[in-house]
Amino acid sequence: MEKQIYNNNLKINYDIKGKGNVVVLIHGFLETSETWKDFADLLSSDFSVISVDLPGHGKSDIFDEPYTVCKYAESVYVVLKSENIQKAVIVGHSMGGYVALAFAESYPSMLSGLCLFHSVPFSDSYEKKQLRNEVISRIRSGNKDIVCSNHAKAVYADDNTETFKEKIKEGEKIAKSVSEEGIIASLSAMRDRKDRNYVSEKLRVPFLYILGKKDRFIPESVLEVIKFPKLTDTVILENSGHMGMIEEKERSLKIIRNFCKKIYDK
Repeated sequence: MEKQIYNNNLKINYDIKGKGNVVVLIHGFLETSETWKDFADLLSSDFSVISVDLPGHGKSDIFDEPYTVCKYAESVYVVLKSENIQKAVIVGHSMGGYVALAFAESYPSMLSGLCLFHSVPFSDSYEKKQLRNEVISRIRSGNKDIVCSNHAKAVYADDNTETFKEKIKEGEKIAKSVSEEGIIASLSAMRDRKDRNYVSEKLRVPFLYILGKKDRFIPESVLEVIKFPKLTDTVILENSGHMGMIEEKERSLKIIRNFCKKIYDK
């Protein structure tokens, strides 16, 4: 069921389906809640699943500057409060992982478990910040469609692009649905986010970290520098790039379902 609420007169759109214990799915850069649709449908057979359109994405209004991941996290908090949800497992994909960690830092009492799905707890390096700025310049110069098309393909492993060509087309369509202002807001928020490695290290709830073996954005070497908490499960998807929920949907679904069941069956 698609629903909307307002926070400071700004609309936040989200989808909720299923019943029972709550799992929140937070989308990544150039994505919307629609990116999770198939995955959420399957997961909702066991849980109440909420997929949020972050501000500036999908049907949610964009917030005012400065753009921060904390403001994105606040939108997730507002959705949960509106649904009278006290606790949830939060799953953040890519940029959504940055939002999930900001949520964990600001609202720890509402967290039952945390999953970073193709994401990292670090802040951007100087080089990465420069790349964000270059993309912002390209968007402002009228090259949004090229940026969206390139990104939609780059998030898949090279040897998966033919298999998932229809999904790539869907991803491109979703990316192009995000306004120029929305894209610039998310790039700015990612560029300026602080390092939250200490947040992941001090988590007192179960932590699931999922990495794609063929991810061109996040190398396997990050496993050596992330400060994992005690209650950590780490999974490497051998046949995935940056979109494991699509490239290895069944395995990813099983991993996240088992992670959530382990938490809620205690």
